[in-house]
Amino acid sequence: MSSDVHFSEHGSASSPPGESGIDPFFVFDFRPVDGPDDPHDRGTGHSDAGRRWSTYWDVERLCRGPAPVPEWLVTDRAAIDTELGILKTGKEADVFLLERAVDSDPTRSVVLAAKRYRGEDHRSFQRSTAYTEGRRTRSSRDARAMAKKTAHGRAVAAGQWAWAEWESLCRFWSAGVPVPYPVQIDGTEILMEYICVDGEAAPRLAQTRPRRGLLESYFGQVREAMAELARHGIAHGDLSPYNILAADERVVIIDLPQAVDIVANPAGMDFLMRDCHNMCAWFTARGLPVDEQQLFADLLASAY
Repeated sequence: MSSDVHFSEHGSASSPPGESGIDPFFVFDFRPVDGPDDPHDRGTGHSDAGRRWSTYWDVERLCRGPAPVPEWLVTDRAAIDTELGILKTGKEADVFLLERAVDSDPTRSVVLAAKRYRGEDHRSFQRSTAYTEGRRTRSSRDARAMAKKTAHGRAVAAGQWAWAEWESLCRFWSAGVPVPYPVQIDGTEILMEYICVDGEAAPRLAQTRPRRGLLESYFGQVREAMAELARHGIAHGDLSPYNILAADERVVIIDLPQAVDIVANPAGMDFLMRDCHNMCAWFTARGLPVDEQQLFADLLASAY
């Protein structure tokens, strides 16, 4: 069967030669997408010169961020992810910048932070034992491999830490805790909101010298965030001015893979107290007299 629909040079349907018009039902416009060269790369994670198709709709539903999805997030199936470079290196993971954009629509573009946990080539996850007390490992084989620090064990550990951070981000963002919005997780890569100020990465709290009024506001925000975590029975576990970002007048807590259940973990209270000490020591050194014991007591009251 032959078709009466023809495409114009500019990508729209046109009438067959010799006809003066066409049924509007058959009229449509399209724009070619200039994406990665190999169309079979979609959903595979393969890249072409640092570009890849967005995998947002290719991952499982639980691997995409919680509702409501922020308006700034680009979720178009035609979106392409482009590597922009490394933002931060760490012991267990590195953070890269990635632009997710629709080539045919300049208004559909957003820069995301891509946190990538290292796999079997990583040296170790030295602190994991204390933090993971009370957590369960589904496979006894995986547990033995992690204990022996084999290549397989290190790969399992990387996946577990990535998933632990993903679950924490989703849970805390939904609870109103100031954390980056979690966009998606794919293997050991977490895409999340890029916290910036005027297009530049927001500084860590430790790098700032806020005036008295802003200092008080920062402490109030930190205290409320810690209290909200405590209400969920959780301590950050490694909270310090180095994993809190100062985005203008608000704070954003990052680095959550080691979040600790203060009840299930035998050292849960110790981790909570350490968080209180680290934060109060910094604010006190900046001229704001705060009491770590009082903060600890307030958090316990929130938890129980």
